[in-house]
Amino acid sequence: MSNEETTRLTVTLSRETDLALRAFLGAQGMRKGDLSKFIEDAVRWRMFDQAVQGVKARNADMDADELQAAIDEACATVRSEMWPTSSKAL
Repeated sequence: MSNEETTRLTVTLSRETDLALRAFLGAQGMRKGDLSKFIEDAVRWRMFDQAVQGVKARNADMDADELQAAIDEACATVRSEMWPTSSKAL
């Protein structure tokens, strides 16, 4: 990533979390520069988890068979768009 593709942030952590994180990164063989990569990965996973929890909450009252049918339909649509000629074989 070039500097034009990045944003500099100031992150504040408790002393305990900072020490634990640095110990963890060190044990993984990571260096100080890897902290940014670790934080970016953690943020992406957290956003993904929040999205998944939102979908689960929205569908909590949905009948299991109805939900499975909606999933199957969405998968079939994506397959037919990505692989128009091979979707019949699936």
